[in-house]
Amino acid sequence: MSTVSRRPALTPRQLTRTGDRLSFIYLERCTVHRDANAITAQDAEGTTHIPSATIGTLLLGPGTRVTHQAMSVLGETGAAVCWVGEHGVRYYASGRALSRSSTLMEAQARQWANPRSRLAVARKMYRLRFPEEDPAGLTRHELLGREGKRVKDCYRAQAARTGVTWRGRRYTPGDFAGGDAVNQAITAAAQCMYGIAHAVVTSLGCSPALGFIHSGHELSFVLDIADLYKTEIGIPLAFDVAAQDEEDTGPRTRRALRDRINETSLLNRCVDDIKHLLLPEAAGSTSPGDDDRDVVTLQSDHGHQVASGINHDGPDDYGDELW
Repeated sequence: MSTVSRRPALTPRQLTRTGDRLSFIYLERCTVHRDANAITAQDAEGTTHIPSATIGTLLLGPGTRVTHQAMSVLGETGAAVCWVGEHGVRYYASGRALSRSSTLMEAQARQWANPRSRLAVARKMYRLRFPEEDPAGLTRHELLGREGKRVKDCYRAQAARTGVTWRGRRYTPGDFAGGDAVNQAITAAAQCMYGIAHAVVTSLGCSPALGFIHSGHELSFVLDIADLYKTEIGIPLAFDVAAQDEEDTGPRTRRALRDRINETSLLNRCVDDIKHLLLPEAAGSTSPGDDDRDVVTLQSDHGHQVASGINHDGPDDYGDELW
C-alpha cells in the first residue's frame, strides 16, 4: 500500500476546487480513519490511503465505520460525505458544502419563487438535455411528455445498439437484485449520479430541495441536475455494462461510471451548467462559491446590503459587534 506524505493542514484557499476532484469513492465493509491529511480504509485485505483533498464525494455503504478524526479531515477539506445503502441504491444523509457564499442559493431562490422564471429554468434544463429541440412556449405538461418520450426512445436505441434484451424499466424499491442486469445497471448508475449531483449542488451552496422540474422532496434540485446527463451518460453506460456480463452489475457500473465521469470532466460541466441555469447570462462566468471568505451583510431598504458587525443606530458607532 502506498501512503501520502505528511504535510501541514490545508487552508481553505489551498483546497482542490470542486471540478478538479475525483467524482466519488465508494467504500463498504471497512473502517474509515485518518492518517495525516489522508483518510484510510481498512478491511481484511489491508489499508488503503486516499488523499482527502482530492475527494469530491465519499459514499459510505453498508458495514462502514467512520471515526471522528476521519470526519474532521473530510470537513476541513470540504469533501461531501454521503451515507448510502447496498449498491449505493439508497441515499440516507450527507455532509457539508465547499462554499460559504450564498450567491447561487439566493439566485436559485429568486428563480424558484417566481412561477414564470421557474418554468423558464425548466425549459433551459430541457434544452441542455436535448439541444436539437426548442422548448420555447411549451407548458410543463408538454415538457414532461416530450422528456418521457425521449427517455423511452433512448432505452430502445441503446438496446438495439448493444443487443441487450429490453423489457421495460423495472425497479422495485428495496429489491435491487429483483431486476434484470440492465435494470440493475440503470439503477446503480442513477443512484451514483444522484450522489455526485448532490455533492456539486451543495458544494456550490445551492439548496438541494428547490427543484424546477422535481418537487416536494428534499433532493428535488439534485434529481433535476442528475437527470441532465441521464440519456447522454447514465443510460448508454448501463447498457454497455449489461451487454458485457450479467454478473456483479452494480460494482461494475459504479467503476465504469467513475471512469466516464473523469474522462468527460463531468464535474466541471455540472458546475458550469448550474451557474448557467441560475445566474443571469452576464454573471454566468463569475465563480460564486470559489471565494472562501466569510462575508456576512445585512439587508437594508431598496435592496441595499450594509456591513454586519456594526451597530447601525448611528453613523459613528462601531462599538456593538457580532458576538
